[in-house]
Amino acid sequence: MANLTITVDDAVLKRARIRAIERGESVNQYLAQRLLEYADADAEIARRQEAALRFVALSRELSGSSDGRGWTREELYGERGLTR
Repeated sequence: MANLTITVDDAVLKRARIRAIERGESVNQYLAQRLLEYADADAEIARRQEAALRFVALSRELSGSSDGRGWTREELYGERGLTR
């Protein structure tokens, strides 16, 4: 595992250490996790886009009734008494 040296204001580091203690973690753990998220951001965006595309494809595949025709407004809202 590599070491990383950063420069930060003393007051900021002090507040960060206090917050880390309150949360039961270390500043090092917190920064390592944020750095991992930063490094993996493009992969996460790609995963979310792929999931959205799969959702859209599935919703198109399953739209309409089981006999292949689309739903009418009356069929969708009629059971709830919401027709006009």
